[in-house]
Amino acid sequence: MPTAAEWIAGARPRTLPAAVAPVLVGTGAAAQALDAWEPAGTRTLVALLAAGVALALQVGVNYANDYSDGVRGTDLERVGPLRLTASGIASPRQVKLAAFAAFGVAALLGLALVVLTGHWWLLAVGALCIVAAWYYTGGRRPYGYRGLGEVGVFVFFGLVAVLGTTYLQLGGVTWPAVLGAIGVGLLACALLMVNNLRDVPTDAVVGKKTLAVRIGDARARRAYVAMISVPVLLGVACAFASPWALLVLLLVPPVVILAITVRLGARGIALVPVLAGTGMLELGYGVLLGLGLAL
Repeated sequence: MPTAAEWIAGARPRTLPAAVAPVLVGTGAAAQALDAWEPAGTRTLVALLAAGVALALQVGVNYANDYSDGVRGTDLERVGPLRLTASGIASPRQVKLAAFAAFGVAALLGLALVVLTGHWWLLAVGALCIVAAWYYTGGRRPYGYRGLGEVGVFVFFGLVAVLGTTYLQLGGVTWPAVLGAIGVGLLACALLMVNNLRDVPTDAVVGKKTLAVRIGDARARRAYVAMISVPVLLGVACAFASPWALLVLLLVPPVVILAITVRLGARGIALVPVLAGTGMLELGYGVLLGLGLAL
């Protein structure tokens, strides 16, 4: 039976900022449109529940990925975070149940959100999120194995997460929320891209055709640089709504460091710190842009 520390490691904590960042940006966009200084009321509770849903979904997709890749044998020769299934620390059934438990938590928190806001049609959106999370690497034809993982991440951890958070608090969306959603989505894609870039040699051998495998090492590195650079420009554009959005310029140094590291050819275990750095970059983006919009 895995220890608590091994379950935590298997949940891949470095990826969790991808869940929190969109909620921060979406909440900041809602505050900017309403009034950052008016009493928040239920908006704070909505934001906390949305963050809980996003975190539970991220943990669920990580365990589901661990299970599906483990039973397919595509995780046998990997570097990076602990793989519970492939390492034999946990049985496939245990990891699968952990994934379903996380999805169940997300569903319960999502139901609470719907009850609180009255937007019942969002139940369908929540169900679609869980289905997309499972079939990323699960099922007979996982879309993550066909180079479409970044599309799913951009849509669900970018557009849906940010705009959904804004909509639940505001009853609509704004153009800064849209720009922020695109920026967060690109950073979430960068997190997946660098993860898959690290695994290109082994993924290619086992037939896992991620986007990084399909476009090749050199183009994947250029795509990563674009994915972490464009969000800063989008954040600067949000300064037309709130000058404080220029806080995102504080992210230029880490963007440059990460871009240089990847462009100079870091690979294998050397990309693990880049993965962690990209996660923190996305979290920083969520904090700075969300705060900048709220101010």
